[in-house]
Amino acid sequence: MFTAETWPIAGNMLAFGATTPDGTPTWEASADYWADCLRQMRDLGFDHIDPTDAWLPLQRLSPERLEEFKEVLAAEGLGISSISMTRNSVVDAQNGERNLADAHRLIDIAPEFGVTIVNTGFMQALTPAQQKATWFWLEEGHHDDPALRPLAVERIRELGDHARANGIQLSLEMYEDTFIGTADAAVEFIEEVDHDAVGLNPDLGNFVRLHRPLSTLGGTPDEMYEKVLPYTNFWHIKNYSRDEDPQTGSFSSDPMPLKYGYVNYRRIIRRAVELGFTGPFCCEHYGSDSIGVCAENRDYVRQVLRSAQNSPLLGERFGS
Repeated sequence: MFTAETWPIAGNMLAFGATTPDGTPTWEASADYWADCLRQMRDLGFDHIDPTDAWLPLQRLSPERLEEFKEVLAAEGLGISSISMTRNSVVDAQNGERNLADAHRLIDIAPEFGVTIVNTGFMQALTPAQQKATWFWLEEGHHDDPALRPLAVERIRELGDHARANGIQLSLEMYEDTFIGTADAAVEFIEEVDHDAVGLNPDLGNFVRLHRPLSTLGGTPDEMYEKVLPYTNFWHIKNYSRDEDPQTGSFSSDPMPLKYGYVNYRRIIRRAVELGFTGPFCCEHYGSDSIGVCAENRDYVRQVLRSAQNSPLLGERFGS
């Protein structure tokens, strides 16, 4: 159990991209480049990061370079509380077996860094239209093939067995049009997997930003969270503005700091604590100064946790 002050709240490294400014893949970059990115996070007050394979795919590093990365992390005073796989579905038609092997590799790497969560999901690469759009969620993306669902369940159970053997947990990120693309579908899938080392990452910001009725995704944010929080073991947390005009059927959404967006995260985080959530948070944001906003979001989450810890109703949920 964590206190409000010790709860791991990481910053996602996604904003730094998969290559250096000269186009070198991050996993081939110098230790000085890694240190520069990490120091920016430390200067913002982070003590944990999520490296995400969209920044630094740890599974591609040689043992020697993995040790080098550990040394850079330690030198910058940072730890890792989660490792996220991004757009590398284990049932991808072309790369599913490779992605499955990568997930196994990350599960083996995770304990070396004291990581308790490996996060994956069924989202796949952005389409050309999504890559050109102002915001990628404005264009239609990948849809999971229902015929692959049994394979998806089988492979997630396989990863769950490996995670449990290594003393960690696997988390599945909710994402539209995948096997866990609505609140109800996510609960149904996680119950079918039925594994004590597998939980949900209720990244419902992925849903709030969509230009479609929330009723098709499971209801209001409060209604969706009420369904999925009992299964939650990790949390990518972000927020958006959202407007829907019933007269014209038009939608609008933009990334927003947690405090100002559509979802009331003070209420939702307190409800998660009430239901027994103890997993790490990972702050995300798109556009503008993403890591700067993530730092503001971290402080907001910390304050909400501090308030919950001081509550006569919720205080007993925290460690001493």
